[in-house]
Amino acid sequence: MNILALDTSSKHFSLAVAKDGKALYSRGIFLQKVLSDSIMPAIQGILKKAGLTLDQIDGFAVGLGPGSFTSLRVGLSTVKGLAFALKKPVVGISSLDVLALNVKEDGQICVVCDAKRNMVYACLYQKKGNELKRKSKYLLADIKDVLKQITGEVIFVGDGVPLFRETIEKAAGIKARFADEKQMYPQAKHLATLALKRFEAKDYDVAETLVPLYLYPEDCQVQKSRE
Repeated sequence: MNILALDTSSKHFSLAVAKDGKALYSRGIFLQKVLSDSIMPAIQGILKKAGLTLDQIDGFAVGLGPGSFTSLRVGLSTVKGLAFALKKPVVGISSLDVLALNVKEDGQICVVCDAKRNMVYACLYQKKGNELKRKSKYLLADIKDVLKQITGEVIFVGDGVPLFRETIEKAAGIKARFADEKQMYPQAKHLATLALKRFEAKDYDVAETLVPLYLYPEDCQVQKSRE
């Protein structure tokens, strides 16, 4: 099965083409242009590198965030438009889940992403291979409130880690380890891995009703999208 996967939740736009869950080609782009102007050329470029055309894509996977509201909407609307035009299924997956797979080791993983306003998006997982078991809700919280929910050895990953590393290291009852800084953004090749299980189970999303994962209250979204 050929999957085109996109994650636009952060300033690091990631896309991948995968066959049966294994990446044929993946790419990460630090956005310097308006995403809406660069997303289709990037998709066309990665398909060419993978030796495929859009017609050969069997399903689309998209990272739902949380993250940049504007970028999430652009990524999601692009995937929904392609899925509708080509009559192919689509699967949406939290970008926090995708980030957890950046960690190669098994064990307890805590994803921590910068949510601005001195807050973080976070989630705690138990990881074994490519299997993730979520141990918390998707959180929008102060880092100290996140750390209160954690005990034992934990690997932290995400772009919020450099911002709050000192606080994490001082937290009582936690033996903290840290993923490589190169792993701090979601990678679409891992999104494709998670999506394949959903596609195989025919657990598709309804494209028309698929929306980004917003954790901020609705009245904060417009203001935050400008930040």
